[in-house]
Amino acid sequence: MATAIKTAPEMSKDEREARKLLASCYRVFAMMGWDELIFNHITLKVPGEDNAFLINPYGLHFSEVCASNLVKIDLDGNTLDGSLYPVNKAGFTQHSVFHRNRPDAHCIIHTHTTATMAVCSTEEGLQPTNFYACNFVGQVAYHDFEGVTVRSEEGERLVKNIGDKNVLLLKNHGPVVMGKTLPEAFLTYWALQRACEIQLATASVGTPLMVGQDVIDVHQRDIGQAAAPGGPGVPDFAAMVRLVDKIDDSWRN
Repeated sequence: MATAIKTAPEMSKDEREARKLLASCYRVFAMMGWDELIFNHITLKVPGEDNAFLINPYGLHFSEVCASNLVKIDLDGNTLDGSLYPVNKAGFTQHSVFHRNRPDAHCIIHTHTTATMAVCSTEEGLQPTNFYACNFVGQVAYHDFEGVTVRSEEGERLVKNIGDKNVLLLKNHGPVVMGKTLPEAFLTYWALQRACEIQLATASVGTPLMVGQDVIDVHQRDIGQAAAPGGPGVPDFAAMVRLVDKIDDSWRN
C-alpha cells in the first residue's frame, strides 16, 4: 500500500469528509473492476472552495487511493496541499474544464470500461433496448474523438457538446458522468455501465428490441417512484462502501 502524504494542517472538516468520500469511491470502482491500470479519474470539488478539486495521484491504482493521498489542485493545475504526487495531464485537462464551466458538476467520473468504450465506439451509440438505457434517452450528449485529451483548446468543444446534460459519451473513447453530489454521479454511472453491458449482451444473442418513445416517456416519468429514500444515489453508494469495508477499509487513512 502506498504511503500517505502529509496534508495541510489547516484542512477543513468539510475537506476531510470530501477526501474520505472520494477515496471510498475509488475503492468501490476498484472492487467493481471499473479501474484501468493507473489511469482514469474521479474528481470532487472541495466544499466551500470553488477553485479547488480533489483528484487521484498519478501512479497509484484505484485500490491504493486513500483520503490522505488524494491531490488537491486548483483549476489551473497548481497543487494546493503540498502533495508530491503528479497529476495526469489528460485527467486535469478534461476535469478542470468541466469543473470551471459547470458549477453544478461537483463530481465528475471518466472511465475506460470495456462496455462503455464499446458503446462509445459504435455509430449508433447508446440505444433504448433495455431498462437502464431508457433512463438516458434524451439525456446523453456526444463528442467526436480528437485523440488524448491534453490540449486545452478542446475544452471549448467539450463544454459546448455536453451543454446542460450530465452524461457525455466521448466517441471511440469513453464516458464522462457528472453529478451534483458524488452519490448521484455514482448512481448515474452505475446505471450507464449496466445499460452498456446489457446492450452488448443483447446484440450478441439476437436482434435488439427498441423501446418506443411513448414507453420511454412513461418510464422516465415514473422511475423516481422506485428510488430509495435518502437522496439520489446515497443509499446505493453507502451499500457499496459497506462491501468495500469488508475487504479493506484503509481508504479512510
